[in-house]
Amino acid sequence: MPELPEVETVANGVDARVRGQKIARVWTSGKPQTFKSAESEIVETLTGAKIEKVRRVGKTIVMDVVRGKAHTAQFLVHLGMTGRLLVSKAEVPLPPHTHAVLSLTDGREVRFVDPRRFGRLSVETAEGGYAGPGVEPTTVSVEEFATLFKGRKLAIKAALLNQSILHGVGNIYADESLFRAGIRPTKQGGKLTRVELERLRTALQQVLKKAIELGGSSVSDYVDADGVRGFFQQEHKVYGRAGESCKDCGAALKKIVVGGRTTIYCPKCQR
Repeated sequence: MPELPEVETVANGVDARVRGQKIARVWTSGKPQTFKSAESEIVETLTGAKIEKVRRVGKTIVMDVVRGKAHTAQFLVHLGMTGRLLVSKAEVPLPPHTHAVLSLTDGREVRFVDPRRFGRLSVETAEGGYAGPGVEPTTVSVEEFATLFKGRKLAIKAALLNQSILHGVGNIYADESLFRAGIRPTKQGGKLTRVELERLRTALQQVLKKAIELGGSSVSDYVDADGVRGFFQQEHKVYGRAGESCKDCGAALKKIVVGGRTTIYCPKCQR
């Protein structure tokens, strides 16, 4: 499933291509699993609206739109396991498994493609809009980060994946950050020292920043708004490398399950 860097890459790519454009028409596929809002509501909300900005909140792509001066709304796109948000010329044939098309007045289209239909589309019209379930990890302060884990009995790996605590962090970047911070994924979040938490915050933010610069990790179906794969998988220290040698110390990397998720770590580098 695309995580924060992948979603950020897609959102930035779509924003650069469609900001300021007007949506002339909206088509939806009628597949009920894809839509959290009624399709009729999505069509009515977006048709005729101007795209003000496309951005990321947690693992959700948020398209801010406005109709007239008073009516603002948001189109929310969660990519799920195999979802893609692409910007294409209208004459390019629709890919199989396309579930929504926003036809722009300049002749291009924003297309949501999702073979497995785990992605979700919805609109938000309430005042204040969508803010996400947790704290933004790329900007969280040292003090706030420490407070998030105070007294928690959850393993730190499970806590990092809890979207109500930090939104956007998934399996790849939790494993990579814990390795770089030298922290074993099974340690209770509430038992980490202040020094360890500061080290983890720094590692997490550095990993996320580098992954965004490299366009995310393409380990499955992920591509950006142009259909291009990311490159951060070439920087992976532990994720997907169970049984291989640690790039730092040479020890065999171990695979365990933490919070129901496969977890890879180095028994020598992570204490």
